[in-house]
Amino acid sequence: MIDCVARAVRPRRDPTQAASADWVPGPGPLPLDPLSGPWETTIPEVIPDWVLDDSPREPEEWLFADPDALPPLPDAPPPLPDDPASPAEMDRSEVAAWRDTLMSTGLPRQQAALIDLIRELEDLKSTAAAIQAKAAVAFETARRRAEAEAGMAKSKRGRGISAEIALARRESPHKGGRLLGLAKALVTELPCTLAALAAGTVNEWRATLVARETACLDADDRPIADRWLADHLAAHPTIGDKRLAAEVRRKVIELDQHAVVARRAAAAGNRRVTTRALPDGMVQFSAILPLREGVAVYAALKQAADRAHANPAAGETRGRGAIMADTLVERVTGQPARDPANVTVNVVITDQALLGETEEPAHVDGYGPISAAWVRNLIAATADSVQRIALRRLFRGPGRLIRMETASRRFTTALRQLIALRDQWCRTPWCGAPIRHVDHAHDHARGGPSSYLNGQGLCEACNYAKQATGWRSTVHQDPERGHVVDTTTPTGHTYPSTQPIGPGD
Repeated sequence: MIDCVARAVRPRRDPTQAASADWVPGPGPLPLDPLSGPWETTIPEVIPDWVLDDSPREPEEWLFADPDALPPLPDAPPPLPDDPASPAEMDRSEVAAWRDTLMSTGLPRQQAALIDLIRELEDLKSTAAAIQAKAAVAFETARRRAEAEAGMAKSKRGRGISAEIALARRESPHKGGRLLGLAKALVTELPCTLAALAAGTVNEWRATLVARETACLDADDRPIADRWLADHLAAHPTIGDKRLAAEVRRKVIELDQHAVVARRAAAAGNRRVTTRALPDGMVQFSAILPLREGVAVYAALKQAADRAHANPAAGETRGRGAIMADTLVERVTGQPARDPANVTVNVVITDQALLGETEEPAHVDGYGPISAAWVRNLIAATADSVQRIALRRLFRGPGRLIRMETASRRFTTALRQLIALRDQWCRTPWCGAPIRHVDHAHDHARGGPSSYLNGQGLCEACNYAKQATGWRSTVHQDPERGHVVDTTTPTGHTYPSTQPIGPGD
């Protein structure tokens, strides 16, 4: 069994009421290293003033089923005196030296030794994930402490923290928020799961499953589920992802079925439709629906496929899956699936490729690179239908689209489209979300022009994150890399974002 005890908990709440945004840590101030010292489950009779923080939190920082399941860490407590018994601080150079040592060491020759090495390296990845979780919580605590000491308004404290963690981990801001939410759940309420992660018993994804499935439990029940899981993993160390999630969910239902019902009722508010680009000119279309509606949609599509195959004499050659997909298109667009819909598709292609003189790949806005032959076939098919084709010439400088500029603070429609076609996706490193905003790299309020060079396409979350205190961006045109935006975070770390490769580059 993994030895662990809980330190920070939330107060019990009535499951029929809305989730509270307040939480109560254990006795004494929260140390900068959230896992140093013993962990306790008792609630103090007197709550320190620094705990009562009702400031709004960033919505992307906690993305499990119950958005109010865990609030952000409060403004940091008064600093603690130095503890001579605490371990030495971990230095980045030490970690880099360990990595160099691993890379410079030869592999064993025996098969069994190779398997043992793979296992130990997997455990090492889990240990590193546990340390990252501790570091993320310590980083948020230190940042909130500094902002509180600087007199920053509570409503502005903590902004951009998840985005900085995302950049450090080379992940999108969306995933950075999830990782920070997971870290806070592990450190404050799931210490047994954190200990299992550190020991390599579970990996980061399975720890995420535990946090997700237990997010609806209150302060008294979540530690019970956490400790039960530690005993359960000791008895059943080889369970997979689906079984782990199912058995944790079963335990959660046993502990508080009312919370589970309330969570499922709230989940209906997160229904949505998304698309994802796939290879070979395909797109994955997904809908997250309540159980009843989702089953009804699938049953209707299946019935259409069954009817099409009920009469063999009809000569239907499509598979059931293809019939269901075509039926979905017909019922959503109101026209046969094989007829193109009346939509606008932005395609960037060179004139040589359009005329068949070269086979340089084109770019479909929102999808990515596509073969020039596919574009020519699309245009030929559209020309034979009642649809319209609009061609817009984009003049290019040497190797890049030409620049444009406006005297207005806002980008013109044409300039916005030009910047969006150049950037293709959100320009924040490792983001890749669809572009929602075209904004100034160098703020307009500080003299930044509304120009092609100073513009950058961003998703909504990244545009808001860069407005936080201490963030700044610079932009320049590089002969080799094209349009480059250098983003500097409050800690002084700089991350370059280069222009994607487009047709003609």
